[in-house]
Amino acid sequence: MSSQVPDAEDRPSDRLLAEIERSAVDLARLAGTEIQASLGRTLSVRYKALGDDETLFRDPVSEVDHRTEVLIRARLDEAFPDHGIIGEEQDDKPAHPDAFVWAVDPIDGTTNFINGFPLFAASIGVLHRGRPVVGAVWCSTSHALRPGVYHARLGGALSFEDAEFERVASGDVQRQLVGLPHAPRGYDARWDSRKSGSAAIETAFVAAGLLQAARFDTPNVWDVAAGIVLVEAAGGAVLTRAGSEWRPFTSFTGPGGAPDPRAWRQDLVLGREPALQQLAQAGD
Repeated sequence: MSSQVPDAEDRPSDRLLAEIERSAVDLARLAGTEIQASLGRTLSVRYKALGDDETLFRDPVSEVDHRTEVLIRARLDEAFPDHGIIGEEQDDKPAHPDAFVWAVDPIDGTTNFINGFPLFAASIGVLHRGRPVVGAVWCSTSHALRPGVYHARLGGALSFEDAEFERVASGDVQRQLVGLPHAPRGYDARWDSRKSGSAAIETAFVAAGLLQAARFDTPNVWDVAAGIVLVEAAGGAVLTRAGSEWRPFTSFTGPGGAPDPRAWRQDLVLGREPALQQLAQAGD
């Protein structure tokens, strides 16, 4: 089962998408540079969920998250003034319904980052009428055991650091990996489960074949928008669930059926068969 692709007349030109992809890669690298420059420093951190009970200190935001998103938004305002922007840390920048919208997460996996656990990412996704069409994800590590940017555009191939990505077969490996938030009821132990603490890095790892599939319970759009493009470019599929029914992902639509990334809240599973269907059905 594959995700639906818009009709040709509804798709932006490949030339325009290629230009936007180059910009998305540059912004992902900018975020990666900011992240790497801050490693080993004492960071200022605040928490969105606060309370007397220390268990309520959740959803941390570091000074690097904020500074990097400010830089990214400034670059976008200069290069694409008519485009919208949606992100976790600042108010949305609205745009015309037919305009592109950038879904930005300067650090996905902030809890890992502030604790020095080296699995985190910067995710730059671009939507057109609610549909992800460009994605660039800077990862703190990769299939090459070094930082780098996985990127793709609608109708194009998956690339890593400006070179087309070639997936290496797993050979005789019998127990491959999937990304799961927990081991749900009905989980088939033929795959070993992993959870990195970063949805963006897991989507990139699915695209690269390091994970066969990954499931996310109501993720934020900015965490997965770029990764959806990567997975589809690598030949994978994306499913989403509204109510009890899983169906091919088409766009980030809100409760009224119109493109509304901020209001979108659905479970998501992406990857390759047979792991894709197994993760969709596990726990249902």
